[in-house]
Amino acid sequence: MISTNQFKRGMKIELEGEPFTIVEFQHVKPGKGGAFVRTKLKSLTTGNVIDRTFRSGDKVKRPDFEEKQMQYLYRDDGGFHFMDLANYEQVLITADDLGDIQGFLKEELEVTVQLYNGKPMGVELPNFVELTIVKAEPGVKGDTATGATKPAEMETGAVINVPLFLEEGDVVKVDTRSGEYIERVR
Repeated sequence: MISTNQFKRGMKIELEGEPFTIVEFQHVKPGKGGAFVRTKLKSLTTGNVIDRTFRSGDKVKRPDFEEKQMQYLYRDDGGFHFMDLANYEQVLITADDLGDIQGFLKEELEVTVQLYNGKPMGVELPNFVELTIVKAEPGVKGDTATGATKPAEMETGAVINVPLFLEEGDVVKVDTRSGEYIERVR
């Protein structure tokens, strides 16, 4: 059990059988009445953010939550397959559970898989990945002064905006948090 005075940003708690992470919290001691803690909690299953107020000293359950280093292996009709680097067990995560990040998953990429009660809940990617451009329109000469960009399709299927000078076959560094082009990799 976790007491409300132990709350920290990023801490995982369980409410009504659902895992949450603490986004924000504030201890409040009014002039009259007992102290309380205002929190903003993000659901790890749905992604919804809720506001919840606890009395000071209340206890909440610690979820059966763990994070494991895994390697992305391949995709098939069932979903995405990951291998635990410690014991070589494989887990399957559906495309719905992964959401938007599937466009940045490259084979053999090491990721952190979040497990709740032994079931995969989500995947945390490294901040940057290197991807190869497989489809891009040629840049028009003379358009480079404005810092213009063009859409380019990556080897994983993701489409990002890149500078006009990049061509098919170039390897680029991409920020997985925002989906933005960072730099060309030499």
